[in-house]
Amino acid sequence: MSVEVVNLGCRLNLAESERMRGLLAGADNLVVINSCAVTAEAVRQTRQAIRRARRARPDARLLVTGCAAEVEREGLAAMPEVDGLVPNAAKLDARSWNVPAVSAPVVPLHSRGFVAVQNGCDHACTFCVIPQGRGPSRSLPVAQVLREVERDLARGAAEIVLTGVDLTSWGHDLPGAPGLGVLVAAVLREFPRLARLRLSSLDGVEIDGLLLELLAGEARVMPHLHLSLQHGHDLVLKRMKRRHGRADAVRLVGDLRARRPEIALGADLIAGFPTEDEAMHSANLSIVAELGIVHGHVFPYSPRPGTPAARMPQVSPPLVKARAAELRREVARVRDLWLRSLIGQELDVLAERDGTGHAGNFARVALPGNTVSGTIVRVVPQDIEEGLLR
Repeated sequence: MSVEVVNLGCRLNLAESERMRGLLAGADNLVVINSCAVTAEAVRQTRQAIRRARRARPDARLLVTGCAAEVEREGLAAMPEVDGLVPNAAKLDARSWNVPAVSAPVVPLHSRGFVAVQNGCDHACTFCVIPQGRGPSRSLPVAQVLREVERDLARGAAEIVLTGVDLTSWGHDLPGAPGLGVLVAAVLREFPRLARLRLSSLDGVEIDGLLLELLAGEARVMPHLHLSLQHGHDLVLKRMKRRHGRADAVRLVGDLRARRPEIALGADLIAGFPTEDEAMHSANLSIVAELGIVHGHVFPYSPRPGTPAARMPQVSPPLVKARAAELRREVARVRDLWLRSLIGQELDVLAERDGTGHAGNFARVALPGNTVSGTIVRVVPQDIEEGLLR
């Protein structure tokens, strides 16, 4: 493999990694680490990936981009394995890489196409360094998004995922400040052949009326909502400088479930945020069952230098770890009950290369060995094994 792009972190990074593979197709003996800095653990994994890549390809040119290349610039540049850094904001500009231009199409690596429609963030959550790594919020105009979607459909993608750092802020910087619902409606209208449209993480307080209608009633928008929730206690949310309370999330999910009962909920949850006491942790635990969170991303809090939360009274690391484990167990319990409720139901599943696939509600399903990757097949699961419907 002449060019290798190692992806770490969010779905936006994944979308950008696929774009970079196309930009760099003419390069020779190059490894790119597309890094993440959302937590201290993510930075540790970035360093680990750099060392692993250098051991595997000692003669390659190794470059690092992504959020860690911004917020940990000096530390990563000093690593002996690293030959250079590419600014995060410039990683989709071919001129940044100084490689030969190519016109050959790039075969997609996934059954779905990830389209980055927004980048950056204008908010100031007290725990987060991502605005330092990504800059202010910028939106891709509708016409450009439609070109990206058309490109991925032409390459055989059976599902399109719209993604961004703060996806629901899409449009705030465009003429007329349209809401994300306008973009989703435009994609559905322009591509009637598109069977499945999925959205990455959403900020519940920014879901506009049109988007809410599409999530509740449009069959081609997948019944899967992933909320940037972060916590289940109002005082912690206030100290995080989030713009929603617990009741806002409960009301939103209740409204959607009343209109589309099959919708499955995912959420980001932080364990052990500074000042979190047992009552606050209990509220964080209880929101998992109250909302029915079946796709939980649990992050043990780790202080990020330069953020306000790093200056708050910290919870001890062993307690943070224990609370994260408790949260994960609760998500696993609620998820197992949900998976069991799907046994015997017909599910349309998008097949992937590893012999599994995802239903519209993002349940993962083991598929027969002769299933063709990229096809949508109807299955009736009969059992659960190791977290997979079978």
